[in-house]
Amino acid sequence: MSVEGAQLARELVATLPSGRPGLFNPWADACVRDITPQTAPHERLRRLGAHLDCAARLILVGEAPGYQGCRYSGIAFTSERLVGEGVIPRLAPTSARLTDRSKPFSEPSATIVWGVLHDLGLAADTVLWNAVMLHPHRPDAPQSNRTPRVDELALGQPALHLLRHRFPDARWVAVGKKAALALHQAGLADHVAVRHPANGGATLFREAMHALRPSLRTRR
Repeated sequence: MSVEGAQLARELVATLPSGRPGLFNPWADACVRDITPQTAPHERLRRLGAHLDCAARLILVGEAPGYQGCRYSGIAFTSERLVGEGVIPRLAPTSARLTDRSKPFSEPSATIVWGVLHDLGLAADTVLWNAVMLHPHRPDAPQSNRTPRVDELALGQPALHLLRHRFPDARWVAVGKKAALALHQAGLADHVAVRHPANGGATLFREAMHALRPSLRTRR
């Protein structure tokens, strides 16, 4: 991992609050499912830095981390299982686990997204992010997902601006309506919006990404 990737990860995380009830910061907060709570956030930050270490031509933005994905992997649209299988570019396959769950966490949307990116030959040139990179969960239920409030989504705006500055030539794709609204509010008016793969949207997501692929061939 380059110094630039690690530095960008630190700068992005620095824009986010930690310790807020109902909002989990994967790179600053520890979880009861972490095997080593003292080091798990640091390892997630290392993974994020490695993920950002590329010349991205595509930035895919979802709504917020889920408890089966980014909360434990440290990367949007990415599950602990996928990290262990070695299918995430710039991350070496590892048998080391961060959680004490009997099986690695697996997120359906993450599997679909990475499958499509690999099929289209875009995996190596894509950065995955969320409108707000904090896992919103119900009170006293960390392994749950809820829709982030408007004020919570606003917390993600500084990071979006940092990413736009770091990757000025990248094509931005919003995955879902909340992500599209966040990109619009960040001034990324030329973004493309596609259907989220969850809740029966996998086919429409694949079709939209395939249609988008030709326009990315000349973007560097």
